[in-house]
Amino acid sequence: MKAELLTCGYSFHMDPFYSSNKSGLHYYLFRLQTEGFCEALVDGRMIPIEAGHLLLFKPGDPYELRIEQKKTQPDQKIASGDYYLFCKGDWIDAWWKSNNRPTCMRIDLDPRMISLWRQLSLEKRRMEDENPELSGYLLQALCLYLERAATETVQGRPFTGTRMKRFIEAHATAAFKIEDVADHVGLSISRAVHLFKEYFGKTMIQYATEVRLSSAVERMHDSSMSLEQIALSCGFGSYPYFHRAFKQRFGTSPKAYRLNMQHT
Repeated sequence: MKAELLTCGYSFHMDPFYSSNKSGLHYYLFRLQTEGFCEALVDGRMIPIEAGHLLLFKPGDPYELRIEQKKTQPDQKIASGDYYLFCKGDWIDAWWKSNNRPTCMRIDLDPRMISLWRQLSLEKRRMEDENPELSGYLLQALCLYLERAATETVQGRPFTGTRMKRFIEAHATAAFKIEDVADHVGLSISRAVHLFKEYFGKTMIQYATEVRLSSAVERMHDSSMSLEQIALSCGFGSYPYFHRAFKQRFGTSPKAYRLNMQHT
């Protein structure tokens, strides 16, 4: 099965812009708003699109995009940035039909997902040196990332909770504070702490510890770093703290775990 990338890039508008294909698109169109504001045709009406809004259009869908001055903020300059791509292929057809795809949804701007989109753009710029097979696999990976982001947001995992979780995953192996997580989602510390526990049944520190332990196990498998170096590189402030958390989670010490891993 094939996934074919037709065009891909990033656009930023500081002047009014209008695009329309009311007779229906010929290919799939994915568009992720990363900053600023615009309006798009969704389910027969123009709606506001802001950072974090993902638009998914299938062949035959009417399309209309408008970037202009906000009527409620006439003194604010126009600024709209987005990643976009057109694609086709039987793999894309099957992926699209495998789930209900709303035209517009709000997702977290996951840096790993953005990185994939950038890689697709760079590969497409290679022109005659582009590797279609590589572009196809990158496109499939992006589709699966988008699906996971949409699932986390729609199916019982609120957008704010997902953003907090992704922030912790990205920063767990470095020093971060609960205040940093709260600032990231624009909440007070107490509100952020309460919501995270409500959404996921654990505290932010407990989740960060899970992420750090997972990273530590990976490094025990894949590197020759000492256990003390692994502890520090995974965000544990000291080896005794790492040892205590590891034994509580796995029922054995890091040293014994590594020795057993090497034997097996």
